[in-house]
Amino acid sequence: MSLRFKLRGSLFAALLAITSFFVWNAVAQDDVVHIMSGVVKHVDKGAKTVVIKTADGTEETFKYTEKTTVEGAKDAGKGIDKGATDTYLAGKKGAKVTVKYVGKGADKTAVGVKDAVD
Repeated sequence: MSLRFKLRGSLFAALLAITSFFVWNAVAQDDVVHIMSGVVKHVDKGAKTVVIKTADGTEETFKYTEKTTVEGAKDAGKGIDKGATDTYLAGKKGAKVTVKYVGKGADKTAVGVKDAVD
């Protein structure tokens, strides 16, 4: 094997490793959990979305799923059954909540919702 062939192989492997690193970081950033607090403005059970109005007046829409956890202040530590997400959110209209979510831009999915502590 020539030295030139070995050098090309090493260069290719290094380039592949660097490209993989950047691609992995871009994918991993979508999994970062963000936290936001605000007042529940609207819940759409059919579309499984909730609209939260933040302190600065902007409204953010979040999708929720059967995996979204919910927790009320009086139920702290116990949590609420996951099947009760629709009922919990519908009962929170006008209440301040904290939402943990993943995603970017308009595609945000709530992974947890709990009563906000003032």
